[in-house]
Amino acid sequence: MRAKATVLFDGDCGFCTWSARKLQRWVQPPATIIAWQRADLNALGVSQVACESALQWVPMAGPPVSGGPAVVAILRASAQPWRALGAALSTPGLSHLVDRGYRVVAANRHRLPGSTPACATSRL
Repeated sequence: MRAKATVLFDGDCGFCTWSARKLQRWVQPPATIIAWQRADLNALGVSQVACESALQWVPMAGPPVSGGPAVVAILRASAQPWRALGAALSTPGLSHLVDRGYRVVAANRHRLPGSTPACATSRL
């Protein structure tokens, strides 16, 4: 068990880096937010392939969570009002939409503000 949860994002992607900064500033999750390229993936129990595919939430205990469900898990672990939003987004109808929305944003991140050429070349 780690002392703190971890959020792993793609540090080569400008949009992902921008999003991670906004996450830290606005949501302030009780976690270390780090580019997966700078993290000890083996110690966190996450593969490079998983990190190349999606955002990762690595809780203090339990398995990593990827993509849309990771966004919900991050919100649920955070203070209010984010915790309530995460709880609402985890309901059966909305959780499917969050996951779908995450996949749409991830597939189009090269078109979003702050994107870099690496955003278009990363595997998704």
